[in-house]
Amino acid sequence: MGFIISKELDQFIEDNTTPQDEVLKALDRATHLHFMMPQMISGTVQGKFLEMLSCMAKPERILEIGTFTGYSTICFAKGLSENGKIITIDVNEELEDTARAYFEKAGLTNKIDFRIGNAMEIIPALDEVFDMVFIDADKINYTNYYDLVFPKLKVGGFILADNVLWSGKVVEDKKDKDTQALIDFSMKVQNDNRVENVMLSVRDGILLARKIKN
Repeated sequence: MGFIISKELDQFIEDNTTPQDEVLKALDRATHLHFMMPQMISGTVQGKFLEMLSCMAKPERILEIGTFTGYSTICFAKGLSENGKIITIDVNEELEDTARAYFEKAGLTNKIDFRIGNAMEIIPALDEVFDMVFIDADKINYTNYYDLVFPKLKVGGFILADNVLWSGKVVEDKKDKDTQALIDFSMKVQNDNRVENVMLSVRDGILLARKIKN
């Protein structure tokens, strides 16, 4: 993931954000040491942003599509209501042991339902109504995920989609398949009169949409 702002300004933002707690700090380090593409982790600023959104909304149910090593899962879980739960899905079973270990270290195992498998197959079978959905998986399927989760999102609930600026590639002339998929997804949300939405330049871009009608 490239910088969409200068490294100096990015560092200034992080320096003026509440630091990671010890569990997230250790998970961040472990991810960078042991996994390919560690830049996929949410990190300090985005993680705290997601945590604050969750704390403000106090959701009963969150769906996360794309767990990776579980950093964002932990951030969301911190804001859940007393009886709340986050269902998080990832297709890569090699990540499971690490994610579960850090869920336990964070003391959040009872709030996290971690499922390994294809989200396109798992989501239709979920008998839940969600307050919040976070899409952060394969970019080519963002539109498909949106269509699958929308009927399961309550009116007033939120959908967040990560990486919508794609290191700035969305405004470049040459566009690969992932870049075009993200542009198409963003346009779909922008033209969906069932939501109101805002695109944020947090880290690699987050599109935040609120469902206003079915």
